[in-house]
Amino acid sequence: MHAARFLYRLVVIASAVLLSLAWSLPAAEPAKVNVHPDLAFINTSFENASPLWWEVDDSGAVRIHLIYDHERSSPNRAAGHWHFQLQGKPGADLTLVLCPFDNVWNGKPGSPISDRTIGFTSPDGKSWTPVRGKLLEGNLLQLQVHLDADQLYVARLEPYRLSDLEALKTELAGHERVEITEIGRTVEGRPLEIIRVGSPAAPHHVLLRARSHAWEPGGNWVLEGLIRRLLQPDAKRLLERYCVWVMPMANKDGVARGWTRFNLLGKDLNREWDRPADPVLAPERHALESWLEKSVAAGRRPELAIDLHNDESGKLHVSRPEADPDAYLARMKRLEELLRRHTWFTEGSTGSSFHNPGTFGEGLLQRFGVTACVLELNANWAAGLNDYPSSAHWKQFGAGLADVFFEYFAE
Repeated sequence: MHAARFLYRLVVIASAVLLSLAWSLPAAEPAKVNVHPDLAFINTSFENASPLWWEVDDSGAVRIHLIYDHERSSPNRAAGHWHFQLQGKPGADLTLVLCPFDNVWNGKPGSPISDRTIGFTSPDGKSWTPVRGKLLEGNLLQLQVHLDADQLYVARLEPYRLSDLEALKTELAGHERVEITEIGRTVEGRPLEIIRVGSPAAPHHVLLRARSHAWEPGGNWVLEGLIRRLLQPDAKRLLERYCVWVMPMANKDGVARGWTRFNLLGKDLNREWDRPADPVLAPERHALESWLEKSVAAGRRPELAIDLHNDESGKLHVSRPEADPDAYLARMKRLEELLRRHTWFTEGSTGSSFHNPGTFGEGLLQRFGVTACVLELNANWAAGLNDYPSSAHWKQFGAGLADVFFEYFAE
């Protein structure tokens, strides 16, 4: 009992001594916070906006810190999507510095930006203008923007949101050449659909998918251009030869949240195609695999499948299979020739040495007997048009695919 009282008194005395010492120390300097006279707020409360935080540095530049999304059971992380609204003084010129872009891919450092990287600005979120970026030391991207009014949207590429897809689906509903079928649900329960254009009894079938990586809207604009072309009166002769099946937005949850690459449970929807998807962790991929199995069983195996992406190269990714590579590579060579003939594609292919059985291209060939590939769309420059990429350019590209498929299935 006496020992306990002694220890209690000792603790009280020690606490009093420490408290008196703390009072005698000089007060800590408060953290310095800069305020920009022309910037009131950065709004990220809307659909597809980026998760981020921001500050003003000593030079007056607005530093925008993007938030990584991470791959499950992996060191891989990705930050490459930005979409936000500046609110400030009309007539203001702002210097934006975006970071971090110290991505990790396959366990190694990587970056989604270069000295060619561009962005887009819009006063209303509808009409977009390209703006050149400047690569700064430390893997930072600088954008100079001007506010004509009290708000300005800034994005990596012209956004294509869930609401844009819903508007297209509403427009297509009831069209005699179109059927929209739900094939599954995302992690958060959003519906996943296949849009069929043409007759399921057509002699040939082609499958297209977009938006497995949330930051890459180019594929959506291409698919919209293709669908609209196939609904024109003169496209009836095209659809007598083939039927198009479209999965327009695989990673809907990531698109809604403004993420970059992975689904909400950290799965890359363009990997592990060499084995069945986990229906819990990757329901978006599981849904498409289940649809493919049913299509093959029904005698409607796609003879060509293309996964649409964005990157900084714009190449056709040809993944060399282990079985019968010569026949596959010959078909890919023919596809590349037709892309050059009927679209503004000029960037070429990865050649015949690329090999990754886990990607969409090789996985579908290996498991389902479907000739498949990945088509990247250059996010910085439409070389075939000598212009910056835009939604209008990509829709034009998609319209050209209608003739690509017509000739591809001619033999």
